Amino acid sequence: MTTSEPFVHVENVAKRWNGQLGVEDVDLSIPRGSFVALLGPSGCGKSTTLRLLSGLELPDEGTINIDGRNVTTAAPSERNLSMVFQSYALFPHLSVAENVVFGLKVRKVRAPERQEKLRRALEITGLLGYEARKPGELSGGQRQRVALARAIVANQPLCLMDEPLSNLDAKLRASVRKDIKKLQVDLGITVIYVTHDQTEAMSMADIVVLMKDGRIQQTGAPEDLYYRPANTFVAEFVGSPPMALIEGTALKGYERYDKVGLRAENVQVAEAGKGRLICRVSECEFLGSETFVGLTHASASGLTVSMPGLRNIPAGEELEITFADEDLHFFDSSGQRIIPQTGAAAG
Repeated sequence: MTTSEPFVHVENVAKRWNGQLGVEDVDLSIPRGSFVALLGPSGCGKSTTLRLLSGLELPDEGTINIDGRNVTTAAPSERNLSMVFQSYALFPHLSVAENVVFGLKVRKVRAPERQEKLRRALEITGLLGYEARKPGELSGGQRQRVALARAIVANQPLCLMDEPLSNLDAKLRASVRKDIKKLQVDLGITVIYVTHDQTEAMSMADIVVLMKDGRIQQTGAPEDLYYRPANTFVAEFVGSPPMALIEGTALKGYERYDKVGLRAENVQVAEAGKGRLICRVSECEFLGSETFVGLTHASASGLTVSMPGLRNIPAGEELEITFADEDLHFFDSSGQRIIPQTGAAAG
């Protein structure tokens, strides 16, 4: 049933330790059935936020509501949620099947129901046939699937995930990432997922919550953060390569802006004498279908141009670049996104 009330609602939550900031002024409204990524660098407060949602930490201020219930001071067992951890948290002496149903046995769920839930969870996670194996006999990706199966059998409407893929290699991360997203969609559960990897957040989440220094910088769909960053931190954190920032004084007609942002895909190489900026090549990064050419300019940081195929341009070579006004982003001296004044491109 569709309802306007958010499934998870966090209002003005703060957590401090001995006066030191954990998180401050955290406000979240999360719809039922959504996939939310808490994204940010180490120490930004994303894991603290997840622990507050789980009940492993209690807030100093604010309220937390889950499914219409105030759970601000409730124990984790009273919040109707499951968790998947970075460390897998599997019992090494128990088999896959025993690990998956351990929580059900503790809650004294009847054996026939346990077996049915186990079969379904193993089928969903691709682990049928591995029931008797111990964690030590599994790959990292298989162990993480066991942890996912355990969350599935818990049959809770909310699942919290704390950097579950950080122990996996790049190829496995991509594979399990797809598994997690498919599981979330198929089961219709709400997932709140902590990660420092923007690729994970942007590719999996319906809503991204980007944090820095204990505060939320921007909340929105991945494309909102990419195309309409709220400030220069968001602009530089989201995107690979990140958005370049150019001093307004370096661009004719935009001198009144402190910083002007520009994405690599919107930069073109210009003919000599026809460019808007004259730069020097610092490096070339070949990625197969394209090459990212890093550029340096006295009034810019992070300038990159994306060129098709393999390009080997010597470092130090001069390159002129151009770009369309409508692709520019504008920021004030405090780093906040601003709407351009009359006569400048819309941002």
